[in-house]
Amino acid sequence: MVHGSKKIRGKQVNKVIDQEQNDEILYGRQVVLTILEEKKPINKVFIQKGLSGDKIQTILELVKQRQLVFQEVPKAKLDDLSQGQNHQGVVVTVPPVAYQSLEDCFALAEAKGQEPFFLILDGIEDPHNLGSIIRSADALGVHGIIIPKRRAASLTGIVAKTSTGALEHIPVVRVTNLGQVVDQLKTKGVWIFATDMAGQDIRSWNSQGPIAVIIGNEGQGVSKKLLDHADQTITIPMVGHVQSLNASVAASIIMYEVASKRIPMP
Repeated sequence: MVHGSKKIRGKQVNKVIDQEQNDEILYGRQVVLTILEEKKPINKVFIQKGLSGDKIQTILELVKQRQLVFQEVPKAKLDDLSQGQNHQGVVVTVPPVAYQSLEDCFALAEAKGQEPFFLILDGIEDPHNLGSIIRSADALGVHGIIIPKRRAASLTGIVAKTSTGALEHIPVVRVTNLGQVVDQLKTKGVWIFATDMAGQDIRSWNSQGPIAVIIGNEGQGVSKKLLDHADQTITIPMVGHVQSLNASVAASIIMYEVASKRIPMP
């Protein structure tokens, strides 16, 4: 097995894969349960010996219903498969994650009868941040997340675990050039907003209509090239001594600002 960060010809690769089958490793009870309920492709299920509880029993029942290959193994085996992450006693191997397309994102918005709302992540490197953003995006009505192929976190087991199953419900698009995608979105009538310290206060921001919001890298923020591509910049007002926020926290605040204008009152 190959786990986590690995050096390949001097490059850092953040993936957990099976060398023989090129499978991805996903883990965590809710993640596995969601995959089983959604009837997603699964190659093999590993469950820790001696585990019990309602959720474990439900997982076992679904595994047997689908006639999947499963194996009861010691905790040490699951620790190895998940690279020491909190697997909660359940690990599955699945075919490599299938990224989706911009068309899938627009289709999701259309199916919900809503104006498109996308996130563009400019080089988010921490898989935990990516997973958290996906989780919040699903909760707050985002129709798609766009990430770059290079110098950014990809969809791995850690991302899936952190998203607590949300990854199964929101399209993630992986592209070579974010600038080209921004231009493509503009031709489809989508307004592009980028986060920047000098931007407009989000409290007075008009977020109605089809929009995409660019969230910057944890350390450097949104690149100048993408800032130049944006129609407008926005910022979160802060009054504390620390004038910055974790990328996933900042993204969640911005998503909620949009959702507060779109989610109907009960």
